[in-house]
Amino acid sequence: MELQNLTSFSEFLLLGLSDDLNLQPFIYGLFLFMYLVTMLGNLLIILAVSSDSHLHTPMYFFLSNLSLADIGFSTTTVPKMLVNIQAHSKSITYAGCLTQISFFILFGCLESLLLSVMAYDRLVAICHPLHYPVIMKPRICGLLVLVSFFISLLDSQMHCLMVSQLTFCKDAEIPHFFCDVPKLHDLACSDTSGSNIVMFFAGTISGFLPISGIVFSYYRIVSSILRVSSSSGRYKALSTCGSHLLVVFLFYGTGLRVYLSSAVSSSPRKDAVVSVMYTVVTPMLNPFIYSLRNKDIKSALWRIISRIV
Repeated sequence: MELQNLTSFSEFLLLGLSDDLNLQPFIYGLFLFMYLVTMLGNLLIILAVSSDSHLHTPMYFFLSNLSLADIGFSTTTVPKMLVNIQAHSKSITYAGCLTQISFFILFGCLESLLLSVMAYDRLVAICHPLHYPVIMKPRICGLLVLVSFFISLLDSQMHCLMVSQLTFCKDAEIPHFFCDVPKLHDLACSDTSGSNIVMFFAGTISGFLPISGIVFSYYRIVSSILRVSSSSGRYKALSTCGSHLLVVFLFYGTGLRVYLSSAVSSSPRKDAVVSVMYTVVTPMLNPFIYSLRNKDIKSALWRIISRIV
């Protein structure tokens, strides 16, 4: 087969979720609706946190940054898919593919690290309540977010650099609705061992370490809660973690489901459909989880709506 370097290519072809032309209007409408809900929900969370002085606390500061990561995560993949459906096209330039990979990993890793930081915030609040204002000072919170961003940026650039070194077969077709690194590895005609090593270490940074931090934090939290004598005290402590735990299970549960299914499934299109949960549905549901289970957020949103009305 004829081989070409990435830089000499002009485009990849994103095959999307289905080749059925009759399904395209339905897919377009569904994804447009989910994207608009994602944008509206996360922007409302950011607006509520920034406009209400009662929400100027570390927990809501991290939540607003998580909403920003969700917006970036969805914006990286969905608009390109909608444009391709509208234009009856499947193409994405190689520069556009590398850019999509870079931002997808950046925001995905950032969300993972922010969830770990939020778990640490709950650990300090429950296990060391008297020292909470000293430990979680605004400067420390800003530093944690900044470090998370730079680690995510490093992770994304490592992936992007390794993909740019791969050689692909002519007429490369990606059986997905966005440029996904594992799919590009499957298409590569050159040796991917170096890139696989980078993926392993990057996956450790963006996946294993945050999960380990979350598990350790909740181990300490549960141990502390079990020492509380009253059931009402236990419930109050657990209620502050409920929304975060639900988001953690949703984010990592769907993510693991995607990669486990891709390991055992022989259908690339089925893998793409499953990945919708991880890339589109989860960022859409996060604002609802935090707003519906949080009286402070609901009160802030009602005050904003009242001022507008």
